[in-house]
Amino acid sequence: MIDVIGVPAEGPQALPPATRAVLRGARTVLGSPRLLGLLGPEDPADRRPWPAPLSAGLPGLLEDLPTIAGGADGPGGVVALASGDPLVSGIGTTLVRVLGADAVRVHPAVSSVALARARMRWSAEESQVVGLVSAAAGAIRPWLAPGARLLVLSATEATPREVAAVLVADGCGAARLTVLGDLGAAGESRVGTTADALLADPTAPLPRLHVLAVEVPSDAVLPGRAPGLPDDAFAHDGQLTKAELRALAVAALRPLPGQVLWDLGAGAGSVSVEWCRLAPGARAVAVERDPTRAERVAANAAAHGVPVRVVRADVADAVADAGALPAPDAVFVGGGATDAVVEAAWAALPPGGRLVVPAVTLGTEALVVAAHARHGGTLRRFTVERAEPLGRHLSWTPARPVVQWAATRPADVPPTPAAEETP
Repeated sequence: MIDVIGVPAEGPQALPPATRAVLRGARTVLGSPRLLGLLGPEDPADRRPWPAPLSAGLPGLLEDLPTIAGGADGPGGVVALASGDPLVSGIGTTLVRVLGADAVRVHPAVSSVALARARMRWSAEESQVVGLVSAAAGAIRPWLAPGARLLVLSATEATPREVAAVLVADGCGAARLTVLGDLGAAGESRVGTTADALLADPTAPLPRLHVLAVEVPSDAVLPGRAPGLPDDAFAHDGQLTKAELRALAVAALRPLPGQVLWDLGAGAGSVSVEWCRLAPGARAVAVERDPTRAERVAANAAAHGVPVRVVRADVADAVADAGALPAPDAVFVGGGATDAVVEAAWAALPPGGRLVVPAVTLGTEALVVAAHARHGGTLRRFTVERAEPLGRHLSWTPARPVVQWAATRPADVPPTPAAEETP
C-alpha cells in the first residue's frame, strides 16, 4: 500500500494531524526534489526522488517497493508526495493506473485548480481544465470557443508562451492570459497579459510552478469540434481524406471518451486527429508505411495536440501482428484495404466496435460490397461537388464518388484477443 499525500503550498507542516502522522510513520518517502526538500528532521530519513525520466524509471522503482518498505512485515510503508491534489494531473493518477486502486490511498490537499478558480472567481461550471503537463500546447485547440475560460496546467515556465503561440496562430491574439504562480505560497504571484503581448516580450520572466488562466475573446472566430476541419488545417501531399468525406467517416466511427482508433493507411493522419479531438481521452494508432508521410502524421498530431501513436509499417503487416497494437474500439481503413486486412480488423474489434472502409476504386468497391454481404452494416455512396473558378465564372467541379461501408461488430461474436497496451 502506498499513501499518496498531497502537500499544500505552505508545506508539510500545514498537513492535517492525521495525515502528518502517516508521513512521520512511513519508512520511505518518494517525491520530487522540491517536495523532499520541504521535509523536516522529524520526517523519515529515507527520501528517494522520482527517477528521471519518470516513465522509464517508474516500473523499476515500483518493483522494488516491497524492499523499500521493509517487506510485507516490515516496520513501515511508503509515502509518495504530490503537490495539492494527487489526482489532478498528479502522480496519484499514475500510481492508481499502474498498481490498481486497492494498492493506493490518497490524501488530497486543495488542488491548484481550486486555488486558481478562487483567484479568478471562476466557477467549475464556466471553466475548463486542460492539462499540458505531458501534452503539446495544441491540445487547447478543441476547447477554444468564443468567451471560453480555460485553466491550463502547465509543464514549465515555457508553457504560457507556447499557448500564446497557438492562440495567435488561431486568430486569438487578444486572448487574456493570467499566469498564477506558486498558488497558496507566501510568494504567490499574478501576471496579466495577452497572447500578443506575451509573444512580443520573450524575455519577461515567468514562474515555473503556475496555472495559466485563458480567456478567449467573445468575438473570436473558431472552427469548433465538429468533424470536417478545412483541408489546410493539415500538412499533406494530397494524400488526405478531404473535409466532407472525413466528416462522414468520423461520424460513422462515432468517437467515444477513452476509446482507441486504428487508422490504417493514415496518409496525413487527418482522421486520427479528428477522432482524438471529438472525445476526451480518445487515442489513435496511425499506421503508415511511407516514412515521410509517417513523420507528417506525427507533425499534424503535435500541431493539434492530440495523442496519436504513429506506426511505420505496411497495413497488412500491422494487422497481421495485431497483438502488438492496443486493442481497437474502431478501425478506419483509409489505404491498403484487402480482404485479409478487412477481416483482421473485424476480428480485432470488440462487441460494439466500429469498422469504416471508404472505396474510390472499383476493386475496393467490390471488396466492401462483399464485406457487407458477410458482416452486414451499411453501404453509402457519396458525391461531393465544389464550386471552383472556370474562367471568370464559378462552376461545379465533382470529386470522385466514394462508397463507404460502415459496420458495428455484434455482441454475440467474440473478439480476437489482443495484447493490452503497456502503461
